[in-house]
Amino acid sequence: MSSHASFARYDFAGRVAVVTGAATGIGRAICDAFALNGASVVNWDRVPGDLDAPHAPRHFAVDITRPASIEAALAATLDAYGRIDYLVNNAGFAGPTMPLDQYDPLEWQRVIDVNLLGTYHVSRFVVPVMRRANSGRIVNVASLAGKEGTPNASAYSAAKAGVIAMTKSLGKELAQTGILVNGIAPAAVETSLLAQMAPAHVQTMIDKSPLGRLGTTQEVAQLALWLCSDSCSFSTGAIFDLSGGRATY
Repeated sequence: MSSHASFARYDFAGRVAVVTGAATGIGRAICDAFALNGASVVNWDRVPGDLDAPHAPRHFAVDITRPASIEAALAATLDAYGRIDYLVNNAGFAGPTMPLDQYDPLEWQRVIDVNLLGTYHVSRFVVPVMRRANSGRIVNVASLAGKEGTPNASAYSAAKAGVIAMTKSLGKELAQTGILVNGIAPAAVETSLLAQMAPAHVQTMIDKSPLGRLGTTQEVAQLALWLCSDSCSFSTGAIFDLSGGRATY
């Protein structure tokens, strides 16, 4: 894996990025990358994460399944910064791994509520702010599961497939507004989540990868930054594969 020194550099000075679920993992890596390139970064999450870390983002408490908390965080963000240039809908969770017919219906609903409806709720509050500015970038973090369907992850696969379709729909809706909407579909990425899985399960994921490794949070962050940069100008409603060669389409 290449060092930070070889990553592309962007000038995001004066720009404001909101990242949901950025206490840790992919969301925090995206925040760090934005901050390193000059943006003001805000974490909308239930918890702040490590506030003593370098480039720690400003935190506003948000539960993306509770619209009132999103509305409050939006007001606080606009009060502090006056604008939102970039929204990265990253918050989500995988839910339990089990066959569909053994899945608890309430748990299935919770996975949909967070991953799909949460992304919808955050977007519906932020889009009007971007419309008024006639510019903005929305990046939705989907998953390879949403493209291909992961066995024993029916709720997560269905939710992320929904995020992919919503990304395509919203990208078309906003195509004439100066707002671009794109998605990222990562395969397995090396985060603390994987530490909770059996090593054999993680090895299975690695074995499925033509590149023979997991993705890194920095690699997801670099794609998110490109999608928000002026280098990306003719892609909207698109889903960008980040799977180490695993994706078949």
